[in-house]
Amino acid sequence: MSENNPAGKAPDQPGHTHFGYESVPTAEKQKRVAGVFTSVAGSYDIMNDLMSFGVHRIWKRFAIDLAGVRPGERVLDVAGGTGDLTREFARLAGPRGQVILTDINAAMLNEGRRALADRGVVGVPLVQANAEKLPFAEASFDCITISFGLRNVTDKDAALRSMKRCLKPGGRLLVLEFSKPQSELLGKVYDQYSFRLLPLMGQLVARDADSYRYLAESIRMHPDQETLKGMMQDAGLSRVQVYNMTGGIVAVHRGFRLD
Repeated sequence: MSENNPAGKAPDQPGHTHFGYESVPTAEKQKRVAGVFTSVAGSYDIMNDLMSFGVHRIWKRFAIDLAGVRPGERVLDVAGGTGDLTREFARLAGPRGQVILTDINAAMLNEGRRALADRGVVGVPLVQANAEKLPFAEASFDCITISFGLRNVTDKDAALRSMKRCLKPGGRLLVLEFSKPQSELLGKVYDQYSFRLLPLMGQLVARDADSYRYLAESIRMHPDQETLKGMMQDAGLSRVQVYNMTGGIVAVHRGFRLD
C-alpha cells in the first residue's frame, strides 16, 4: 500500500468508507475504530509524548489559547479522551462555568476519569457520545473543541453539523487535527517517520503495531487544510480560519456560529 494514498479519496463502493487505507462497510468503521482505542487507551498519554517528542503539548496549548475560554462559559470537549484540554478549560471556565468531556469510547472515558481525578479536577461530567449525534440541546455551548478526534469519525460532515448545532450564536468550534505538511521535503520525512517508526514504537510500548499503522494511514486520509475549511463552512460555520503548526503537520481550524 502506498504511503502517499491521497487524502479524501472517495470510497471504492457505495456504503463503504475508509478505515485507514482500507475500504470497509460504513457500519463497520465505528467498531474497528473502537477496537483501536480500546487497545491503546492505557498507553495513550505516554505514546502521545513519545510519538510527538512532547510537541503535542505545544499544539494543544495553542488550541487552548485560541479557544479563549472565559470564566462562566460552557465548554464541550468532544472526543476528549484523557482530558488534556478539559483540565485547562475547567480551570479557565472556573466555578461559574461548566466543562463537559465526551468520548465515544468507554475505555478512553475511563482513562479520562482517572486522569482528571489524579489531577484534582472535579465536577466535570463525562458523557459517552457519538460526535455525529451529540445528545445536547441546540445552542447550549459557548465553545466546542475536538482534538485529534475528527479523523476517526465515520461521517465528518454530520459531526461538524452536530457540533455547530450545539453552539450558541457567537460560539466557536475549534478542530485540532493532523493535516498536510506544507513542504514536499517535510512530507517525505514525515512519511518515513509515520510508516517506519510509529508502528515500531506502538509495538514496543503498546504491544500494538497495527493500531499505530492505522493512525498513520488515517492521518493521510483526513481532509487537508482547505478541504476541512470548506467542510466547516458547508456545516454552517462562519469566519473559518486555519492555523498551521509544525509546517502543517498539525492545524487548528476555528469557526463561529453566527446565525
